[in-house]
Amino acid sequence: MEIKVLGTGCPKCKTLEKLTREVVERNAIDATIVKVEDIMAIMSYGVISTPALVIDEKVVVKGRVPSADEIEKLLIK
Repeated sequence: MEIKVLGTGCPKCKTLEKLTREVVERNAIDATIVKVEDIMAIMSYGVISTPALVIDEKVVVKGRVPSADEIEKLLIK
């Protein structure tokens, strides 16, 4: 599984990355987490409002920080 956290480095983006890493570690999920900060790369996903979470090239959350429980449900479905 490939997970991308899209964001330019704002506090919300950092929070989303931290929560995602914690959920992956806690559930022993085999995943690669990549932080994407390049604005052109972020826009290529159709994301205008960050942070955003991309799982296997599909945008699943954008413009907000989901709870750890919500991230867990997205990763374990």
